[in-house]
Amino acid sequence: MKHTNLFANHSVTFATLLLLGSWLVTCQPAPRSVAMQTTNSATPRKVGIVASQGMVSSAHPLATAVGVEILKQGGNATDAAIATFFALAVVYPRAGNIGGGGFAVCRQANGESTALDFREKAPQKASRDMYLDDKGNAQNHLSLAGHLAVGVPASVEGMVALHKKQGKLAWATLLAPAVELAAKGFALTQHEAKYLNQYSEEIIANNPKSIPQHLVKAEGWKEGDWVVHKDLAKTLRLIQEKGRAGFYEGETAALILKEIQRGKGILSQQDLDNYQAIWRTPLIGNYKKYKVITMPPPSSGGIILLQLFRATENYPLRKWGHNTAKTMHVMVEMERRVYADRSVYMGDPDFYKVPQTMLLNKNYIKSRMANINLTQKTPSQQIREGKVEQIESFETTHLSVVDKDRNAVAITTTLNGNYGCKVMVEGAGFFLNNEMDDFSIKVGVPNQFGLVGGEANAIAPNKRMLSSMTPTILADENNKLFMVVGTPGGSTIITSVYQTILNVIEHQMTMQEAVDAKKFHHQWLPDEVILEEKSFSEQLQKQLAAYGHTISYAPTLGRMDCVLVLPNGTLEGGADYTRGDNRAIGY
Repeated sequence: MKHTNLFANHSVTFATLLLLGSWLVTCQPAPRSVAMQTTNSATPRKVGIVASQGMVSSAHPLATAVGVEILKQGGNATDAAIATFFALAVVYPRAGNIGGGGFAVCRQANGESTALDFREKAPQKASRDMYLDDKGNAQNHLSLAGHLAVGVPASVEGMVALHKKQGKLAWATLLAPAVELAAKGFALTQHEAKYLNQYSEEIIANNPKSIPQHLVKAEGWKEGDWVVHKDLAKTLRLIQEKGRAGFYEGETAALILKEIQRGKGILSQQDLDNYQAIWRTPLIGNYKKYKVITMPPPSSGGIILLQLFRATENYPLRKWGHNTAKTMHVMVEMERRVYADRSVYMGDPDFYKVPQTMLLNKNYIKSRMANINLTQKTPSQQIREGKVEQIESFETTHLSVVDKDRNAVAITTTLNGNYGCKVMVEGAGFFLNNEMDDFSIKVGVPNQFGLVGGEANAIAPNKRMLSSMTPTILADENNKLFMVVGTPGGSTIITSVYQTILNVIEHQMTMQEAVDAKKFHHQWLPDEVILEEKSFSEQLQKQLAAYGHTISYAPTLGRMDCVLVLPNGTLEGGADYTRGDNRAIGY
């Protein structure tokens, strides 16, 4: 099949990109690109991609390849992150998006750090009780699927703001690869074929008059099938040519509003006109000699992560060992307490005064952890209690980028559920989010993912919903870049980021080993330890049960995309080749 280079004027060689991406997608087994090295103890080590100049790690090989090509053209980490972001919107439509939102944490080579909040907002016509019936019962299905579940799309505004402040290459150059991928198509991975098949009925149900034929196939999709997104290519071209106006005004905006009206949603042109991303001061704390730079509210991730690190300093985890029963027990006990804090104290700081200083105060954290028993689980009533039955899902995506000057960007973005609210904007080719479910649709009632919220996260017009996304960057004791880390996974994002960082610092793993390591999770409610299934021995599970813990299982936890700066200054990319299609590529 012949593919012309529609963006030759923007200097990206699409043929090269396509060949590289096709090889990465179709090669079996997945090209883990690891080297087996030998330490002084003669223990074999698994090391991810190592490169001297730059590194990109994302959820899809084609998107990662796009980012690396931008770096090779002289783009900085911000440029590569933006190009990767838009490529993910094409090749990873169940989480990569232009209809959702997210957060970015950035660190310049000189040590300056910033945080960008492009989280969605509730529409102006939203109301506190909009998902309650006449008897006051929560109607969760209304916040999950369909047009009433949609928050104001924020991703395009976020990328425009990021480029305006920190970009180097022309905007059109960064959009060109995504436009080409959408227009000319790409091969489905095994994972993405599976998810399209799995969600085809829901997609059809929510798009009855305009079934997206390019995503629904009667005989089912399989790995290697070619997918073309012509409507999405048109939308991306408008964004490429007009920037923000190409999405929030004109043809695309009209299509969004027509779609919303078809399903009796409440999003308006005024909502689109008024949406703005916000530059916020990042949260900065320490874990031992490392500086931790992470996302402030409306992400709950940064506060919880720093709470966990400050508590962890009081326990000899390295001595106890990685994923031993004692280590896991204490980590779980810490997690139970900080997630209970999340349910009460966290929300949009523009609407609710988050007691950030209190939550991060060492004495407060010490008091919260004071009743941890090293041999027995603390009774739920001594923390908080309730009844919840699910954990948050994985339909989020993360990318980490480091350039030759050691500028770094970590972006986590989401539609919330797989393919968001399952509604595709007819004629525009992208899915809308269902982020309204991340609010507390009724105080004390869990959302679809089992997270309980309070007044701080109640629905209000123009309010940003609470999130668990935790893009994070670490610097070493010399204020040099050390690690860029993040993952999808809803409420499990925070614990996966926490464990991955500890795996490197405390348990002396390589970046790839830290990504591959089996993970566990506790979020206070449900009151159970979630283990990756078939990953922990029966003996260890019996030991955890002896501590008093109830155990349940999830297929996977975390799909990390990370970059580590090695002692010699080179970069190791860690990507989750086993849990997803993630790829790290360097040069």
